[in-house]
Amino acid sequence: MDVLNTSIRADTSEFRLNADRMERLVAELKTRVATAREGGGARYLERHRSQGKLPVRERIDRLLDPQSPFLELSPLAAFGMYDDAPAAAGLVTGIGRVSGREVMIVANDATVKGGTYYPVTVKKHLRAQQIALENRLPCVYLVDSGGAFLPLQAEVFPDRDHFGRIFFNQARMSAEAIAQIAVVMGSCTAGGAYVPAMSDETIIVRGTGTIFLGGPPLVKAATGEEVTAEDLGGADVHTRLSGVADYMADDDAHALTLARTIVSTLNTSKHPPADVTSPEYPRYDPREIYGVVSADLRKTYDVREVIARMVDGSRFDEFKQRYGQTLVTGFARLHGYLVGIIANNGVLFSESALKATHFIELCNLRAVPLIFLQNITGFMVGKQYERGGIAKDGAKMVHAVANSTVPKFTVIIGGSFGAGNYGMCGRAYEPRLLWMWPNARISVMGAEQAAGVLTTVKRDQLAREGRAPTAEEEAAIRDPI
Repeated sequence: MDVLNTSIRADTSEFRLNADRMERLVAELKTRVATAREGGGARYLERHRSQGKLPVRERIDRLLDPQSPFLELSPLAAFGMYDDAPAAAGLVTGIGRVSGREVMIVANDATVKGGTYYPVTVKKHLRAQQIALENRLPCVYLVDSGGAFLPLQAEVFPDRDHFGRIFFNQARMSAEAIAQIAVVMGSCTAGGAYVPAMSDETIIVRGTGTIFLGGPPLVKAATGEEVTAEDLGGADVHTRLSGVADYMADDDAHALTLARTIVSTLNTSKHPPADVTSPEYPRYDPREIYGVVSADLRKTYDVREVIARMVDGSRFDEFKQRYGQTLVTGFARLHGYLVGIIANNGVLFSESALKATHFIELCNLRAVPLIFLQNITGFMVGKQYERGGIAKDGAKMVHAVANSTVPKFTVIIGGSFGAGNYGMCGRAYEPRLLWMWPNARISVMGAEQAAGVLTTVKRDQLAREGRAPTAEEEAAIRDPI
């Protein structure tokens, strides 16, 4: 493969401006993530520890192999969505290595609203299960939850992709020999009791773990029977009498040791592609990406400068380099694995869409995973392009993305607007994983375009009434956008 050349100079004012802005965005992101990782805060964390329970992130650390990485998913879920802002949606999910095997970890944070499920908590849980299914990752559930968040039960319980889908997914994955392992380390109430009940193997912690469809208050209200949580659904009951749980642990640490042992017995093995080479660092410093990416999403830059700082040895075999030049396609290696890269380098024209379609089909024929680097304003508009059939050419690209059978990964490195989001494998097109850089934006169209469209609509509406909009009326439309 050819080594990409670079024309970037780190001593220019534009580079420094871009780098400064990106560093501020990254710092803001890190601050928000750090806040989310604090869970419910010091008071609830102290109460949690006083019950003899480890915080959720300590549980995960003890479960993982020492010094191994953990790819956390959706750490800012629920950010700004609710008045009481449940940190990370009260759920920590991610991919880690346990007993030498990659697994999906789904762990409730009981310091956040008792680990109850908000609507976005359900969405986050289901997303983790979907990733586990697509990548055949065993699931380890660290359960400590009060079930559905009752004030929002209408948005949590009844629909297809609501709470019940969690258990549906467990059943389907178990049937496909994707192991389901539950570690009950706290409450496991109502519908949530099905997480351990539907797992292949279940561990419960003595003294803190409980499993019951109806807790003591509900039992008393329904039957008049008074019973403690431990007598109703504690570790002794479920390991000695009901058989719902398979192992009883003395404490959290013991339970996590048992979970590691269970994972070590899974008779699974990875079969990596034959064409894997030794990983290499890029020839150019990846930290320079901060200065490469424009501080203004409206400004273009050569996306090859990003690719050169991302792929092994900065080597890239470009496909159809002279055709459809607003889209860059080609082969590279990432951590030793052969991948196909599709990267925006401007607005999508018909030629760009046809080039992408050809390349996607090529990667599918060769079983090469695809990486989309998305920075797209959309498809080109105008009379000339509509007459040229850009809608049909764009549809061919969307068809190719939707029907691609190789693993797809999407990184939004700038704007993601309109139908360009679809053609470049946005969330609706099922990438295995999707990342967004701190500068990334997603919407139907850019802010200026949206403001222009709405202003034009308002002008036309008022023109029919025989008047023009005032400057204040136009500002009222534009300013919020």
